[in-house]
Amino acid sequence: MIRVFFEYVFPLVLPTAVYVAWVTYARARHQGDAEELPALRKGPLFWCALGGFALMMAALVTTALMTGAPPGSQYQPPRLEGGKVVPPEYKEK
Repeated sequence: MIRVFFEYVFPLVLPTAVYVAWVTYARARHQGDAEELPALRKGPLFWCALGGFALMMAALVTTALMTGAPPGSQYQPPRLEGGKVVPPEYKEK
C-alpha cells in the first residue's frame, strides 16, 4: 500500500501542495494592495497537475527499471522442504 502511495498519489499531489503552500505563505506575508495578492488560478493548477503526472511517470519508469529479477531468471514459489517453508526466490536458468 505504501508503494501505491509513493508511486501514484504522492507525485500527483506534491506539485499542487507546494503551490498551495506558497500561495498561503505569500498571502500571509503580503503587505500592500489587495490587487497584488497571489491567488489560486486555473493556469498554475493545470501546470501543477501536468508536473504531477510527469513525476508519477518518472517514478513508475524508475521502479520498472531498478527493481525485479534479472532477465532470464525463473521464479521458484515457496515450498515445504524438510518440514520448513523455503521462501520464494528467483533462480538463474
